[in-house]
Amino acid sequence: MSEKILVAYASRASATEGVAEAIGKTLAQGGVQVDVRRMDQVTDLSEYRAVVAGSAIQAGQWLPEAMAFMRQHQAELRRKPFAAFLVCMTLAMNKPEYRQFVANWLEPVRALVPPLSEGLFAGGLDIRKVPSLADRLKFRISVATGVWKEGDHRDWEAIRQWAEALGAQLKEII
Repeated sequence: MSEKILVAYASRASATEGVAEAIGKTLAQGGVQVDVRRMDQVTDLSEYRAVVAGSAIQAGQWLPEAMAFMRQHQAELRRKPFAAFLVCMTLAMNKPEYRQFVANWLEPVRALVPPLSEGLFAGGLDIRKVPSLADRLKFRISVATGVWKEGDHRDWEAIRQWAEALGAQLKEII
């Protein structure tokens, strides 16, 4: 088995993809080999020493393909160092009390494979990229009423710091 790390992600409007790429870049700068791939393109985990998995949040849950990835690879993920992250707009509301509420959305992931580290990150809102008309309308109303602002709310420094700390943890293990 190589020392390679997989950063796998599920994304709807590319914000989570960008977070996954930033995590992968930071881990690689720490001296490990990293692959960043969409979860639906990963069929085999045998070449990876550790896995970092993340998903956008939709209706308070990881995306269906992300949970399918977790169920499909559960046995192997339990044998490797595993970390999880999520990306959601709720964290863009900048209300510290929401952080624990959002952390609970990882409970189904934790039940399958306990992560050694968890990253919680705000996402981005580009209403044009929201797939369903109903959801686009909900977001437009939310923006109009001041619940959210459209735009990129990702905190790149927080993402980098989490990935650096995770990299240090992984170096001790692998």
